[in-house]
Amino acid sequence: MDRTDIEIINELKDGRISFKKIALTLGLAEGTVRTRVKRLRKAGQLDISGMVDPEALLDHSVVMIGIRVKDMDLVKKGKEFSALSGVISVAVVTGRFDLIITVMLTKDFGILEFYTEEASKIQNVQSVETFVVYKSFNMKVALPV
Repeated sequence: MDRTDIEIINELKDGRISFKKIALTLGLAEGTVRTRVKRLRKAGQLDISGMVDPEALLDHSVVMIGIRVKDMDLVKKGKEFSALSGVISVAVVTGRFDLIITVMLTKDFGILEFYTEEASKIQNVQSVETFVVYKSFNMKVALPV
């Protein structure tokens, strides 16, 4: 990713902006913008999507869960957790936890359902600690499916 890619991404903060307008602003050809965005998306380095403040979603809540695992294959465990229903993000971290996951809950899919129906599928979990998000700042998430 080079400086031009970063400039294009900065322009895409308004996901509705046209490639033509980005090209005019940055002094590039529209085809260059289109090609670079396509390459970044194909490489998994860029997503363009509508994001919402989770507090605006009625009957939804967000929790963050710190997870310690028994084995040290943290990337594999991160991928396993990322595939579970309700999981918004997973990060391999330093500190007292190995992973921090962010989960979107609903009135029909609460923390009990997440742990018993989803997290229980993952082997070698040593411990979990749940953090309920009461108020978030700058948090935006994709609408749950």
